[in-house]
Amino acid sequence: MIKGGLKYYILFENYEQRLALHDVLDSDDIPNRIAPAPRAIQGELSCGMSLLIEPAHIEQVRLSIEKHQAEYHTIVPLEGQVKPKRDKYC
Repeated sequence: MIKGGLKYYILFENYEQRLALHDVLDSDDIPNRIAPAPRAIQGELSCGMSLLIEPAHIEQVRLSIEKHQAEYHTIVPLEGQVKPKRDKYC
């Protein structure tokens, strides 16, 4: 069973872009989380990792990206990517 509402995944061409944007967002106090790129979008040009952004913060993220001219590949909105019982065996 997959749960979870809408989340935004920022994809990158390489690992360095992800690290740089993660640092930029942290310095601007914008909540973000490093996450694997969801399987549904891993076929796109991506390093396999993403930044996970809650919908409440996506506009702040876009402004921060523009302000710092941060590099990224794309921002993808997806619903229901969290499996709450993943890696639970009892």
